[in-house]
Amino acid sequence: MLTGASRGIGHATVKRFSQQGWRVITCSRQAFAENCPWPAGPDDHIKVDLSDPEDVGGAVAEIRHRLEANGGQLHALVNNAAISPKLEGGVRMNSIDTPMHVWRDVFQVNFFAPIMLARGLFKELAAAKGSIVNVTSIAGGRVHPFAGTAYATSKAALSSLTREMAADFGPHGIRINAIAPGEIDTAILSPGTEKLVETIPLRRLGRTDEVADIIYFLCSEQASYVTGAEIHINGGQHV
Repeated sequence: MLTGASRGIGHATVKRFSQQGWRVITCSRQAFAENCPWPAGPDDHIKVDLSDPEDVGGAVAEIRHRLEANGGQLHALVNNAAISPKLEGGVRMNSIDTPMHVWRDVFQVNFFAPIMLARGLFKELAAAKGSIVNVTSIAGGRVHPFAGTAYATSKAALSSLTREMAADFGPHGIRINAIAPGEIDTAILSPGTEKLVETIPLRRLGRTDEVADIIYFLCSEQASYVTGAEIHINGGQHV
């Protein structure tokens, strides 16, 4: 199951898993798009507002119902959905100017929704000895010129949560890892990114399929002894 499936990294990840024959349940704020390439998409898509805890609870119940046909097993949960609000004109929200309601909304989507989904689907993940991948960010470990404070701190919290979950879920056979993307070529790139690329050792943006490959690896048997890890996918930007 994957959240934030409608664009960017999420969209590429659904395609990657679908190509390998996985059934993928997708969740996003949007209804299923008719031009998506996977045939089971309309039947396996759930429209959910992750900023609404009650809606998240309803989505968990719906997902558990849909998994009954698979013996109640969930092999992977990818917490990809996130929000990063900006001020007017796309200006970064800092710790002084970010309204408190924005802090709450960002943490609900970026931090609380992942643990709510993981806890709500715990039995199904344990039954499959499944894997969870939390999508964090390079902004979780350094001040970023575009990512706002609420976004950055929510991703830092999600990184810490990944470590805690690995310890708590591990005895039940569930692996928990994170990926921390840097500058990935998607439709939501901020103005000025081209200048930032000049400071990246590989001197280019990452591709969404490169991120999807690492997510798939972490959910596969090839990573069967990997848990509690956070993989940087940023062309060396973190060094």
